[in-house]
Amino acid sequence: MSASLPTLRDSEAKLQYILLHSAQIFAEQGFKGTSIRDISRATGISLSGLYYYFSSKQKLLYLIQINAFTSILERAYLRLANVEEPQARLRVLVQNHVEYFLSHPNEMKVLSHEEDALEGPYRHEILVIKRRYYDLAREIFEAVTAGAALPPGCSARVAVLSLFGMMNWIYKWHRPRVDPNADELAETIVRIFLHGVLGDTSEEKLMSALKASGVRSD
Repeated sequence: MSASLPTLRDSEAKLQYILLHSAQIFAEQGFKGTSIRDISRATGISLSGLYYYFSSKQKLLYLIQINAFTSILERAYLRLANVEEPQARLRVLVQNHVEYFLSHPNEMKVLSHEEDALEGPYRHEILVIKRRYYDLAREIFEAVTAGAALPPGCSARVAVLSLFGMMNWIYKWHRPRVDPNADELAETIVRIFLHGVLGDTSEEKLMSALKASGVRSD
């Protein structure tokens, strides 16, 4: 592993170190195919040292997922605080999501592939925070589409989950040397999403919204 082990006195930094490298191992080997001993070898931390931070592999997976979703949501709320125009808010939501997951591909893979591995209270807590994130996206979508007639068969639920589908699958195909960076990619996703949902949205209106969110149109 490239990162050095934080000092023993820095508990939070050490936990983040463990989560970072555990996410990489889970992404490479899968949750079921990974043992705590694998995590110990990857991090250079003894089994007893690891169990100080989590009591089971389930707890470790929970910590990776709750840390990721909490980070995404906190950054989204902070960025949206002073943005009022609905399409600009959508742009902020998408860019925040894309930026996080392009810089955390292992966490993205774990969130996408291991969402059903959690059990009991851990699973419930993750579902609660995922619901908060979905509700935020749906609130923004409904503001964007207020007064507009949606295409037949396109409900708010279908549209929002489709947007997440577009964003969550990026890690499977994105290549930094070939594909757009987070800013350009977010703009592309917003354009595709809005034109697919709001067929009568004018280019002028869309450009105005993107400009309001600080996105260059050239």
